[in-house]
Amino acid sequence: MRTIRVTGAFALMVFLGGCGQLGLPSADAAAVPDAAQQVQPFVRPAYDLRAVEVQVPETLRVSEANAYYPLADIVWRGEERGDRHAQVRAIFEEAAKPALAERTDGRPVIAGIEVQRFHALTEKARYTVGGVHSIRFLLTVRDAESGAILEEPRQVIGDLRAAGGGTAIEEDAMGLTQKVLITRHLAEVIGAELEPTPPQQAVEEAGP
Repeated sequence: MRTIRVTGAFALMVFLGGCGQLGLPSADAAAVPDAAQQVQPFVRPAYDLRAVEVQVPETLRVSEANAYYPLADIVWRGEERGDRHAQVRAIFEEAAKPALAERTDGRPVIAGIEVQRFHALTEKARYTVGGVHSIRFLLTVRDAESGAILEEPRQVIGDLRAAGGGTAIEEDAMGLTQKVLITRHLAEVIGAELEPTPPQQAVEEAGP
């Protein structure tokens, strides 16, 4: 049974640096592998997506201020005022359903989503200048049976251009509300992030 659950994780980054004029003796330098040869590009296999776990941390700040750009992590006016954390989580859960239905071949995995930012438009911005729905989340992939991490947490940027003024009013009249547009967009983003590397591209990235 495919499910959507609630949890979270974070990421690790490694930075390699070098010094100017110290150098290495030629004999030692020959023994050090070229850096480009040490870093292998990631080739994503096909996944059997068994579950998507969504977390919207309570530490994310919410603003209900009707300003052009409130300073907060969550700004959401696409539904009646209520538990904004729960509303955002429900949007991600709905957006994950196509991926759960489509990703059914390969290694059984669980995807973890931790929302970092969900900054949609306020009423003032939507019905005047428009703007951008600014969305950030961490995506982690792990083995469904052992729990081993297959893809370390990475940040995904899911920004979406948002209409304003008369165009926004027309969208609302056609049923293309902020909630509908954002959910559709996130479904595409999540699906693309879990898409297997095409066979030919995998061969090219693996190299000789």
